[in-house]
Amino acid sequence: MSDLSTGFGPGLDTDAPARGAGLSLLLKHAEQAVRLRLQPVLDEHGLTYDHWRILAVLELHPGLTMSTIADAAVVPAATLTRLVDRLTEIALVVRRIDRADKRRALVALSPRGTDVAAALRVVEDRVSAEVAAALGADRAEALHRDLAVLAHVVDA
Repeated sequence: MSDLSTGFGPGLDTDAPARGAGLSLLLKHAEQAVRLRLQPVLDEHGLTYDHWRILAVLELHPGLTMSTIADAAVVPAATLTRLVDRLTEIALVVRRIDRADKRRALVALSPRGTDVAAALRVVEDRVSAEVAAALGADRAEALHRDLAVLAHVVDA
């Protein structure tokens, strides 16, 4: 179990990592903590964390192009095809031709994919609630807002 204040495991000086760790390391530890909580449900369905990010994007925005999914799920385009192929094989997503541009395919959750995404969302929401309880609602909301803006700030 990791220390909530730092994201690092027990046995470490909890003040040292917070002072000395770079942003990328802190973000990776936070991501891993969430992934580990989701892992039992992912394993139950034969999925990876990359699959979950794709399902999460499609849960919010059904019917996206592959390039849009790659950007939103932070998955390299070359890897995305293999991942979406797997999700299609196990009937979690469907592909359909884009009516506006017949050369493009759109990807959306299947009914089964909607159910699996909902099960994973419950776990992720539980983690978010635990973070809010530990940090306080205002700090948790600020963290969520700041993380949503971070990529735009760094990319600018």
